[in-house]
Amino acid sequence: MNTVDTVVGQRIRARRMALGMSQADLGRAIGVRFQQVQKYESGANRVSASRLWAIAEVLEVHVSHFFEGIEASETGNSAGEQQPVDKLVFLKDRDAVEMVEIYSGLPLQQKRAVLAFVRTMAVNTRVPDENVSG
Repeated sequence: MNTVDTVVGQRIRARRMALGMSQADLGRAIGVRFQQVQKYESGANRVSASRLWAIAEVLEVHVSHFFEGIEASETGNSAGEQQPVDKLVFLKDRDAVEMVEIYSGLPLQQKRAVLAFVRTMAVNTRVPDENVSG
């Protein structure tokens, strides 16, 4: 289930972890128990607008941070509702975040070289559609 609540919760968790903050620390800062933070992060409980504002302040981001990159999917669910697609889902991968941080600090020439190398790797790892009989 990939609802907006789940995506927002994942963003809260990613930012909290990036800051090295525990669920208990975040909970204390916004006036809830760590179990409530767990529920927010899993998407089990919705975060109210005022609570999300407080979370954004504690996590030192603009409230829009939790919604950036979320788009409607091309297809809907069985009820005809469109499910959100998180275009920034790669931010959940610690290695990807580290790679972006390192890349950001490189000089322009090195950035271009790294990007060219990664593009080459991506092209070379694509497997053509083949019918392989066993």
